[in-house]
Amino acid sequence: MAVRSFRPRFLLFLAALVVLVFLTRSWWLAGLGYALVHDESPGKADIAVVLAGDAYGRRILKGGELVRAGYVPAVLVSGPRTAYGQHESDLAIPFVVRQGFPAEWFIAFPNSSLSTRDEAAAVLGELRRRNVKSFLLVTSDYHTARARRLYLTVEHASGGGPQFRTVAAPDEYFHANSWWRSREGQKIAFFEWSKTFATALGY
Repeated sequence: MAVRSFRPRFLLFLAALVVLVFLTRSWWLAGLGYALVHDESPGKADIAVVLAGDAYGRRILKGGELVRAGYVPAVLVSGPRTAYGQHESDLAIPFVVRQGFPAEWFIAFPNSSLSTRDEAAAVLGELRRRNVKSFLLVTSDYHTARARRLYLTVEHASGGGPQFRTVAAPDEYFHANSWWRSREGQKIAFFEWSKTFATALGY
């Protein structure tokens, strides 16, 4: 008898919980979006580093804006090998020059990294070679939190590294407070959270 009386109450609780989740979805979905973003805003540094993985050029445009605003004298452009055997930096720099930025502001850094973790190791090695003491880490807003954690992890594993600030570049399709309203935004959030969990598991 007690089991029978418990079941309706439990089902009613589940129904109420589903309704509550539905009614508050804009809050917790936005929370999931904002959790991906860690934007520290720019400050003076020795160089900016633009991470690869942005086919639309938002990241490198942000790098150019940082030079123009006087935060850094130059931008190191990471360039893993991408489509048709070309390095991304060899495509990104001509693109940003066509947008009116001087080519001499940008330094190509071709590399063979296959992940943000690999890229962090390669970039930090190059910065040490250049005796860089501080840099601005420029990437898409949805990628900033994970990229920051990975760079801190790689620096810690190698005994330290230059100080850095994470600077977010806006993305055409991802907006933290409304990403679920477009298919592209949903895809970005899904893949970034998948990579975040994989990183937490050590992959």
